Amino acid sequence: MSNVKILTDSLADIPPAILKDLDITTVPLTVHFGAEEYLDRVTLFPSEFYRKLVSSPTLPTTAVPSTQAFEEVYRKLAERTDCILAIHTIASLTGVYNASRIAAENISNARIELIDSEQVSMSLGWLVILAARAAKEAASLAQVRALVENAKARVHIIAMLDTLDYAQRGGRLGKGAALIGSMLNVKPLVSAVHSEIVPVENVRTQKRALERLAEIVLASGPIQELAVIHADALAHAQSLQKMLAQTFPIDQIVMSETGPVLGTHTGPGAVGIAWLTGRY
Repeated sequence: MSNVKILTDSLADIPPAILKDLDITTVPLTVHFGAEEYLDRVTLFPSEFYRKLVSSPTLPTTAVPSTQAFEEVYRKLAERTDCILAIHTIASLTGVYNASRIAAENISNARIELIDSEQVSMSLGWLVILAARAAKEAASLAQVRALVENAKARVHIIAMLDTLDYAQRGGRLGKGAALIGSMLNVKPLVSAVHSEIVPVENVRTQKRALERLAEIVLASGPIQELAVIHADALAHAQSLQKMLAQTFPIDQIVMSETGPVLGTHTGPGAVGIAWLTGRY
């Protein structure tokens, strides 16, 4: 039997080199600027996207891959394996999981299982990477799935939004809407918890917000995996990386840039940390 193949969506924000090394398949979401349609990191890459975002008079819209798009990818994978595990972004916030599920039901020559990660960006990415590493070591579908389900409680993400404007306009704020009233002169910290984007705290300055991100992560216990994510905010990401490197090997801190779809909702300037706590 072929090794298990791992599939995810482009909201995982996994750097291209890791995708290639671990043979992870990514199905891209779509971004629309008016009548123009782009595929996340296929026909529109982060640097160009953020330039367009700040100059666009209207907020771009995003769309999930079609069932047909997922079905095409599944059929190609089924030519290489009879076991596929799809790990997707928060099911309650997008239609990605559902489109993938419907497509999987049309594939008869492979066993396909799906997991709702309840996460986004590299907190989803870490679950996908763990699965792909295990698959590369010839773990069974059941073993890979159990590994991911176990890790779901140990994966976390926290981010600083430079502005709440994009999250508010995009309607993806959840309980974070409570932060709108104190938007003036603060940097909100948000997290993904139980499939919802929730506020953590408001911090007065950008410098202090970056420090709080590092403090919260380093106080969470033993860290197994660590990534810094940014939305056109490389300098902030590098500052965070240096803070975290005081206690975590810098060469093991993955640097990731969030793409057009998530960037539509965070806006430019956002920076965050996704990490996996140790087993003990």
